[in-house]
Amino acid sequence: MARLIVVSNRVATPTETKGSAGGLAVGVFGALKDAGGVWFGWSGDVVSETVANAGPTLDQEGPVTFATVGLTKKDYDQYYRGFSNATLWPVFHYRNDLARYERDEYAGYRRVNAWLAHKLVKLIEPDDIIWVHDYHLIPFAEALRSEGVRNRIGFFLHIPFPSPQVLQTIPPHEELVKSLCCYDLLGFQTRNDQQAFHDYIAREAHGTVRELGEATKPGKGAETAGEVEEEGVLEAYGRTLHTGVYRIGVFPDEIAEQAARYESRQHVLDLKQSLEGRKLIMSVDRLDYSKGLVERFQAFEQLLEHSPEWRGKVTLVQIAPPTRSDVASYKVIREELEREAGRINGRYSGLDYTPIRYLSQQYDRWKLMSLFRESQVGYVTPLHDGMNLVAKEYVAAQNPEDPGVLVLSIFAGAAAELAGALLVNPHDATGMSEALEHALSMPLEERKERYHTNMEALRRNDLGVWRDRFLSDLARVPHQR
Repeated sequence: MARLIVVSNRVATPTETKGSAGGLAVGVFGALKDAGGVWFGWSGDVVSETVANAGPTLDQEGPVTFATVGLTKKDYDQYYRGFSNATLWPVFHYRNDLARYERDEYAGYRRVNAWLAHKLVKLIEPDDIIWVHDYHLIPFAEALRSEGVRNRIGFFLHIPFPSPQVLQTIPPHEELVKSLCCYDLLGFQTRNDQQAFHDYIAREAHGTVRELGEATKPGKGAETAGEVEEEGVLEAYGRTLHTGVYRIGVFPDEIAEQAARYESRQHVLDLKQSLEGRKLIMSVDRLDYSKGLVERFQAFEQLLEHSPEWRGKVTLVQIAPPTRSDVASYKVIREELEREAGRINGRYSGLDYTPIRYLSQQYDRWKLMSLFRESQVGYVTPLHDGMNLVAKEYVAAQNPEDPGVLVLSIFAGAAAELAGALLVNPHDATGMSEALEHALSMPLEERKERYHTNMEALRRNDLGVWRDRFLSDLARVPHQR
């Protein structure tokens, strides 16, 4: 049986895979346990050049080998902090105004990808299947091919893929797309992302795109229980590659069980007591400009302004742990968010009431699920997002007998699946405030109906379906040697 090699920018530790890790870690570790194999990538440590070149460090956990390397300060600055997160991340999220491009950072990005590929080559066996994840590693297959690797290699993009006009704002855009064409299968979160890639191939690369049409519907000969998706075969830059839409999910029943188990814990009881009967709006995101956090605060302010009956009766808890704090644009968003929270609280607070509780710290995943369960509204309104698993986790964590309501941005990939959510445009503060009021006032029967609609979607396309569909499709791709 072929082994699986998973490659990602960061590798979860064996401890993290046993409970505290997010969706990607849970999904790929499950596949690795089934097939046996290697999880390869950056350890998260910045190390000396001597230490970096000595890797990879191997850590065995059952049939899974965790293989990690450290990055030097120069590589971290150019590959990770530079081109990955100062160029690719903002452009792929349609924030060209925040992007910067520097040739030395791009050169470092490609150099680190080639270096990582060289480190991995000695661990690869002839029949291994290689699954590469996310925007940090776009050139990885190209680097492996230059090392003589002819294994099947798939790539899954966890963030949006921009339209051709937006992608072209990155000067080496054609080199990046040419690198993507070295994979055998490209997976996208949504049909729009896949179509954007197809459009680039057809219009800018002068390649050919053949749509295979809708996959077989479940119950009519489908090999998996996934939703109807589009597939495509592309020819460009002398290669043939396949594309598909694979909506990453969660394990909803596991989340529901854990959230119910944790609801009697002290942190939940403390929160209930501090709310003094007020309704709770929960919002959890990484501190990032793509998440629409400032717009979220301003819409909540409009709720308090235009519906004064809610003043003193509803609290917004925003948990936004800082990330990439050494990138200038992240410092700006943190300062702006703190300023907005302070301004709104100054306007509407009372002696016993603080409308916004803004917490910039990390919380254990299962603690968050239990807090979701206690809230009346899940507030998930990114400006642009690949999928947004927080939206799915919120739904899964709800009490079926008294569920909360999900308010969800139309620009989150999850919006295509969660028909029971109240969909909003995050650029429309008034529309979002009206949706919040609708959610807070919604009758129990309507809340239950929306919850069951969403849970059916989560179970139909859970994390295991996402993982198994991608790997099954990759194994069936014609082998190019």
